Amino acid sequence: MLKPYPLSAGRIDDAALAEDKKNCRKIGPCGIGRHALYLNSFFVDRRYYVPLSMVTRVYKRVAMSKGGFSGRGIFATLSYLVVEFDGGQKVCNFKYEQQVDDFLSVIRAEHPSIPCVSAAAEQRIAEEKARREEEERNRPPMSAQAEKTVQALDNAIDYLERRPELAERLSAAAKRRRNFQCTNGSYRWAAMVITLLGFAALAYGIVSFVRHGSFSIYFTLFGLAAIFTFAGFSVLPTARNNRTSIMQNDAQAQEKMQAYLADYMNFPLPARYAHPVVLRRMQRAVMDGRAVTAAQALDVVKADLKALNADVTVSQEEYDEVVAIKSMFLNAEYQ
Repeated sequence: MLKPYPLSAGRIDDAALAEDKKNCRKIGPCGIGRHALYLNSFFVDRRYYVPLSMVTRVYKRVAMSKGGFSGRGIFATLSYLVVEFDGGQKVCNFKYEQQVDDFLSVIRAEHPSIPCVSAAAEQRIAEEKARREEEERNRPPMSAQAEKTVQALDNAIDYLERRPELAERLSAAAKRRRNFQCTNGSYRWAAMVITLLGFAALAYGIVSFVRHGSFSIYFTLFGLAAIFTFAGFSVLPTARNNRTSIMQNDAQAQEKMQAYLADYMNFPLPARYAHPVVLRRMQRAVMDGRAVTAAQALDVVKADLKALNADVTVSQEEYDEVVAIKSMFLNAEYQ
């Protein structure tokens, strides 16, 4: 309904802008159109736009609160989308990190010329690639059994990637379950109080409006009502945000994966861990000489994940892998 405001020097004519925004792919509070990216303000979704021709870089920024990997922090992680363009950069706050990942996936697929990592991360990736190439050159030859294990894991990866949505749902359901279990129950009571305060402020604002109170009272009360209500709704139990629904969703994701793996003889992972990232980490463990069989490689992956916590600094690539799979292992207690 609101005409988006341009952030860069580039402009799109009003008719084309209205059509593009209407048909853009909405992901969280932002959107991807044919001609522009639509970015949010703190309160309004898709309030600004940047023509795609002016975009120089799009990437994710993650702020880690204390206990990010253990679940002890209130927010665990705060995710942002950073868009750099000719006139500067815009940092967009997202409620769910998966939405940032989805946004970047679309950019990579539809606009491969736009870098999807920061300049510093790009340099680190190049250095990491050079380091791995050096390690591969100096890596001792694998035994016949290790080569057989790597090939078996490669076949398993190919099989999983035929149905990528199953692994994605498995990961997302595990993360929802972990986040719910790690959220202190007192937060939900606090959310209920906040929401009630919001409704109370709304009711008092309506009464003041009917009695012709001052404009400042309406503005203050309606603003407080909106803030309190939206803040509370994000934590309050709903039809989808409750223990029964979250546990069922996780169980169903595992059941669907188990049904898919039923046609694969001797799959090297239990269904609860069936994710390409796990298999790739197992491959690296075998290739680095830390394991020979798939079972040994899985034990190495478990040990590596257990060693990671909020005090450990990792690369962006490592972080993305850990976020995708660690919840699955935590929920199963590494069994």
